[in-house]
Amino acid sequence: MGAFDKAKDKAEQLKGKAKEHFGDATDNESLENEGRGEQVKGKTKEEWHDLREKGEDKLHDAKERFTDDDRR
Repeated sequence: MGAFDKAKDKAEQLKGKAKEHFGDATDNESLENEGRGEQVKGKTKEEWHDLREKGEDKLHDAKERFTDDDRR
């Protein structure tokens, strides 16, 4: 996961923002809404990846503490 996924998520958000602005400039409400949707989708994916990474870190820390306690 990591940096590559975060970059993809940010790119999706930027693409959505561009679509939203282009839709606004051309009075294309459908394109504006599509752009907003892509931004939300990208932000949601980004937050999911962050939460998943934090959970994996917590699990790793817990496993280390557990195995360290077994060695004593």
